[in-house]
Amino acid sequence: MANSYRDLKVWQSSIDLAERIYRLTANFPTSELYGLSSQLRRASVSVASNIAEGWGRRSRREYQRFVEMALGSNDELQTQLVIAERLGFGNKRLRTDCNALSNEVGRMLIGLHRVLQKPQA
Repeated sequence: MANSYRDLKVWQSSIDLAERIYRLTANFPTSELYGLSSQLRRASVSVASNIAEGWGRRSRREYQRFVEMALGSNDELQTQLVIAERLGFGNKRLRTDCNALSNEVGRMLIGLHRVLQKPQA
């Protein structure tokens, strides 16, 4: 059992994802500083932040709602990665790595959401 959101694999992986997104966007064109680069960074930070905030609410229902928001932010991130790919922004290998990690985080969030939907014993 986790004592903190920091103990959750999904939170740890979402922090890794945000770090990789920052590394990916560091090489985007400067014209994208306030565009796609900023959007990707904001969405990636939002995933981990929503997990932490939901945990901190101390309510199962609230936690579930924040996990849903984290899922939405992750979907937003995946959409933005597709746009970055189509525009040829960033290192291809790093972009692929970010996409794979985002998919993994998404699967973990879905699993967490399912657990939170079950009645407590």
